[in-house]
Amino acid sequence: MNKTKLSKSVFPLFLSVACAVGLAAAGPASAAADLDCKLDYQLTGWSLIYKHTTGTGTVRCSNGQVMRVSVSAKAVGLTAGKWHIDNGKGRFTDVHNISEVLGRYAQASANAGVIKSGEAQVLSKGPVSLALAGGGEGMNIGVDIGAFTIKRR
Repeated sequence: MNKTKLSKSVFPLFLSVACAVGLAAAGPASAAADLDCKLDYQLTGWSLIYKHTTGTGTVRCSNGQVMRVSVSAKAVGLTAGKWHIDNGKGRFTDVHNISEVLGRYAQASANAGVIKSGEAQVLSKGPVSLALAGGGEGMNIGVDIGAFTIKRR
């Protein structure tokens, strides 16, 4: 077989394989678009070495999906206090479906507050991240590590 015939028969095969690999790497079209999802929440909590926080919230995404959720955090560390957070705001990143916001996020925090209390932290759960910010009242001081959990209510 001459060299020209071989390259003419191999080239279409190579092109087909390259296209198939490219399409497979791109993945489904629906996975390409991230949703803009936000969390509005309220929390109350206390700590004395062990930190326990509970509350409720609502997740709203840019595609119109809405989910009422319960939130909780459990952690251990050098911490003490009692507080509540009103009108907390959170923003998720790398979400493709509203159900991906549910689950357990790794949490580490440092906090201090007298009368006015607040929080600002970034949590992660695999590829999904959640940035939280909120203000309220109470007394708290310490550092801790634990988990922040979001469940459907």
